Amino acid sequence: MRGWLGAVLIAALVVAVVVRRLRGEPLNLRDLFGPAVVLTALGAWTLWKRDGLGPGDAAWIAAGTALGFATGALRGATVRVEPRDGVLWQRYTAWTFLVALLSLALMAGFSVLAEHAGLPSDARPLQLSIGIGFLGEALVVGWRGVTSGVPFAPERRGGSALLGPDRFRR
Repeated sequence: MRGWLGAVLIAALVVAVVVRRLRGEPLNLRDLFGPAVVLTALGAWTLWKRDGLGPGDAAWIAAGTALGFATGALRGATVRVEPRDGVLWQRYTAWTFLVALLSLALMAGFSVLAEHAGLPSDARPLQLSIGIGFLGEALVVGWRGVTSGVPFAPERRGGSALLGPDRFRR
């Protein structure tokens, strides 16, 4: 995804996720992992299409991925996960936004260093960075949900879990 249309679509997806989680939403696997998987896949596809990346570039990409995952996991530790009506809910807190601002500053600084070291800008896809951060967050929130002993919320479109037995019911 290139140009202003891609940026607008990514921004719209991120804003939608953040607004829903700020208000609080039932915690289910599709909503938890969906944005992370979609954005990470788009970013990985963008990198896969690109030719001419060397080992040094790969090292910068791997380090950026690790940093994004770590800051996402830290953000996930600040998300409120609580039972409501017999299922888990998640909600962003003020701490979540503070950690998000910290991660934005860290990633911006890292991006400047990577650019200074010669990593081309198209080897740092925005959707990969955001997706990896969401993935780190999702894994921490998901783990906290699993260890809580409270069931995840049913999927909105008829199933009780991403791979549950009534997933295919109509």
